[in-house]
This record gives sequence, structure tokens and C-alpha cells, in this order.
Amino acid sequence: MIAVILAGGLGTRLRPFTEVIPKPLLPIGGKAILQIQIERLRDNGFKEIYICTNYKSDYIEDFIGDGSRYGVSIIVSKENKRLGTAGPLTLLKRYLKKPFIVMNGDILTSLNFKNFYNFAVDNDSDICLAIKKEVTPYEFGNILFNGDDVLEMQEKPDIVKYILAGIYVINPRVLNEIPNDTYYGMDILINQLISNKMKVLKYEISEYWLDIGRYNDYEKAESDYKALF
Repeated sequence: MIAVILAGGLGTRLRPFTEVIPKPLLPIGGKAILQIQIERLRDNGFKEIYICTNYKSDYIEDFIGDGSRYGVSIIVSKENKRLGTAGPLTLLKRYLKKPFIVMNGDILTSLNFKNFYNFAVDNDSDICLAIKKEVTPYEFGNILFNGDDVLEMQEKPDIVKYILAGIYVINPRVLNEIPNDTYYGMDILINQLISNKMKVLKYEISEYWLDIGRYNDYEKAESDYKALF
């Protein structure tokens, strides 16, 4: 099975750390984030991994190597310019001939990647989006009304949202929808596929998941890793 890790971001919200080290190489529990992802994918049966890079790409290539020390095959793809979250896939078209997983290089998760992949393939999706339920406590009572008549008072109801988790299973036929040599986001691609009546499915993550986007997230990842992994 094939996986692609998007590791080309600037990591601006984690400066000054990322001025020296690209975000995917920041350490958690004595390992780089990218190393943890590679090992998790390997343990779920993914032996062919492609890493899309731009910012400090040489650092990433020197650190990861060819993947042999992790028991996988790794090819590092280098962008000459920033291509967003979907654009880098066009540089790998010759390798991506069967459904593959794509994930952002700043995610810590215990997701069973194999189950996710099998769900997408078994349902013949064009793209399957991993989503995560996020519950945020609301600080005020919520009033429901019709005109001046109060119908219900909800005491501090939780706000429930399902967020995009930055992990996807993509069918190779989708690559034809992404323009070459163009900055192109995954959000644009998803909406384009929906508009084109292609098969866009969701898969809810029940396992642990964290987007390491800010300093507080990085601190949480460090403490969570020691407790959960």
C-alpha cells in the first residue's frame, strides 16, 4: 500500500522553532513527528511512502534517507515552488497508480490507517476524507424563540463540529482533476469533486488525533505521546 506525507509547509505558527527545523522534524517523545508517522504507516501495512517537501527539503531528505532503517521504501519529492496541499501530488503521478493515503506532516494520530484505507477502497470512493468530532463547551445559555415567544432555553449547550482531519484516501483518477505546476489546495479539490458529482465519502476517526499547528498543540502532543504511544 502507498502513502504520501505532505511535509512542505512553512510552520509559521511554530516559529521560532521552525526557523531552524522544518515542522515535520520537530521532536516528540524523542522522535521526529515525521518518523512517528512513517512508523505508524509501516505498522499498518504501508511500505511505499512518498514525502512531498518544499521548505528545508534537504533537511528532511538527509534525516529520513531512503526509508530502509524504518523498513519501508521512501522517495522524497521536492517542489521548486509551493504547490499547496493537493498540487504536490501531480509530481508523483507516475508512482500513484492505485489508491493511496495522503496525510499532512503535522498530525499525531493512532488512527488505524489500514481500516481507513480498506473502507475507502471497498466503497470505490474517488476521495475519502477522515473527519474528527470536536466538542466545544458553550459559555452561555442558548434561547430558541419564535417571534417574541420563547420556545426553549438550552443551558450552555456544547457546540459539535466535524472537522477535516488532514488525512485522505485518494483514487488515482482524481489526479487528472489537479492542474499541473499550480498552487492548489485540498479544499478546492474536494469542492471541485463534489461539484463534478464524483464520489466523496467521509470516515470518522474514533482514535486519538491532534493537529500540531501551534505551540500549545506541540506541548500537548509531547505529553499525549508519552501517555498514549
